[in-house]
Amino acid sequence: MAKDDRILELMAPTSGKAMPLEQVKDPIFSQKMMGDGIGIEPDDGGISAPISGRVEMIADTKHAIGFVGPGNVQVLIHLGIDTVELKGEPYEFDVKVGDTVNAGDEIGSWNLQKVRDAHKQTTVMMVITNTKDVLKKLELESEIAEAGKPIVKIELKEETEPKYSVDVEANEDRFSRIARQVISDVGGKDNINSVIHCISRLRFYLKDENIPKDDEIRNVDGVIDVRRAQGQYQVVIGPEVPDVYEAAINQLGDNFADEEATAKAVSETTPNNSDQRSIWKKMLDGFNSFIGVITGSMSPVIWSLAAAGILKGLLSVLTMPQLGQILQPQSELFVVLNAMGDSAFFFLPILVGYSAAKRIGGNPIIAAVIGGVLVHPTLTALAGKSIGNLGGMNFPMVSYSYSIFPMILAAWLAFKCEGWLKKQLPSYLTMILVPLITVLVVSGITLYITGPVIIGISKWLATGIAWILLRSGWVSGVLIGGFYQLLVIFGLHWGIVPLVANDIATTGHSYLNAIICQTMISQGAAVLAVAIKSRKANLKSLSFAAAISAFCGVTEPAIYGVNLRFRRVFISGLIGSAFGGFITGLFHGNMFGFAGSWIGFASFFDPKNPADLSSFWIFLVSSIVSTIIGFVVAYVWGYSDKMQKESEVERPINPGKK
Repeated sequence: MAKDDRILELMAPTSGKAMPLEQVKDPIFSQKMMGDGIGIEPDDGGISAPISGRVEMIADTKHAIGFVGPGNVQVLIHLGIDTVELKGEPYEFDVKVGDTVNAGDEIGSWNLQKVRDAHKQTTVMMVITNTKDVLKKLELESEIAEAGKPIVKIELKEETEPKYSVDVEANEDRFSRIARQVISDVGGKDNINSVIHCISRLRFYLKDENIPKDDEIRNVDGVIDVRRAQGQYQVVIGPEVPDVYEAAINQLGDNFADEEATAKAVSETTPNNSDQRSIWKKMLDGFNSFIGVITGSMSPVIWSLAAAGILKGLLSVLTMPQLGQILQPQSELFVVLNAMGDSAFFFLPILVGYSAAKRIGGNPIIAAVIGGVLVHPTLTALAGKSIGNLGGMNFPMVSYSYSIFPMILAAWLAFKCEGWLKKQLPSYLTMILVPLITVLVVSGITLYITGPVIIGISKWLATGIAWILLRSGWVSGVLIGGFYQLLVIFGLHWGIVPLVANDIATTGHSYLNAIICQTMISQGAAVLAVAIKSRKANLKSLSFAAAISAFCGVTEPAIYGVNLRFRRVFISGLIGSAFGGFITGLFHGNMFGFAGSWIGFASFFDPKNPADLSSFWIFLVSSIVSTIIGFVVAYVWGYSDKMQKESEVERPINPGKK
């Protein structure tokens, strides 16, 4: 093959903003498990062929289409994230499997609004599924994609090796072999209620999710990974999943092939459990979605709040009487710096509204405008006063600065309102009337009804958490300090993040976060012990970097890179933070910002009372204890170079990024 023949251009399947595949919010694609490629945030619903060749595959649910082009390049277009659940409703194709297309041909369309109304993301992924076999280099040519126009340049390898589909040694079709091994390792037919598939995964509904042998399934030739999500046991196969699925159904029986037949089969064997399981699954999915929206709304904002909290803490230090008030609270410099530290908190509804709308698929600008209404100076000045009276019912104005939950609900209401208006209004009026009516209606509902109610509940929640922690004292300190990082392993800590955020936003402080802070420090101390004790150069350098990261408040490199792979190191960190939590809880240590670990020391100075250093001294003593105990236990008992690493532990996915 001549060099010129090895250079191909792929056309944009849709118009919009193009991005590297790593930025796509689906780990299956962003980690390039399906192959290399790009992502596009679409502006319209047109679909064009990316390459000249043959239509090789159209998913039953129409959310994905595959092509084979020159040089045996296999290109997959995946329309949206988790859109398999829409069962093909938004999609229309003008081609069928086996048709020949030219690069840039219009081949169909999809309704973006239907996808957004279903709370799904519309990101389009274009990947080369046989990347390892054919691709030498891929280059994104522009950040602006225009449907049917060149967007990606690829260079093919000089030679490609054919990919055989038969296991010669076993004299068995490879898809049947994969299906047989996976079925066996998930517990066999008796443990399976049903199995479906999307574009990359077999999705099992199991009777007992504790039976599957995760590591053995991961080691099956043809399996990429396993995941547990949405009440399913998901086996990531890649582009060959339809063939493996067909083989699995051949082995299991047709009654496992769809939800109706599965429900019938389950009801015949366990007649009283199917309805309960369905209700439980819906409740669990609903709770996960609820937590996902809240966490997804807060995640982009947290680090800005952490930085602002550190700045406010440092200002407290500079105004301390014990240091002679280096900076006077009345000075112009203090006013400017305080505004920098306070702006993220004061205008929090705008930030949360913007990120919440992006999370649920609404219009971020409209949500930000509604947030601006809530914190407008003319309204904040009315806090505590009446803003209306209807039928003898008084409507008070409450302060929304520093608030979170009212704006998340407002963003959701705006999203629903926008969707309804776009269906009712003629297209030539939507540009003006949709933002106008949405801002009027949602702002009014929030100011007069939902806002005051949620603010009251938020204050009650924050007060209740503080009361429990103060009354339980050292008991809560030991339990939270000793077990919080176990929640991190399973991703359950994402449900705690909104509670901490509400504490600080509502009351200005958090006893809970003060204890959690110790868990970061102790895990950092444990991995530091590995760094000092180990003589393995790679492990030593990794552990030093992880320790620095943990002491700066980012513990993932320590936990997932080292501590969990040497389980005693992780346990050593738990022991250290249990002691640190004990001291924090016993003396009621308090925290006034988000930033944790050693770098968050400034968060323990009370901005409203710079002379009170009690929480800082509690933090200092607790942190020293957490560091020493976590380090010593890990050094003496937790690690030696003779130990073997356990298999890698997968980092849990933040439900807010789904």
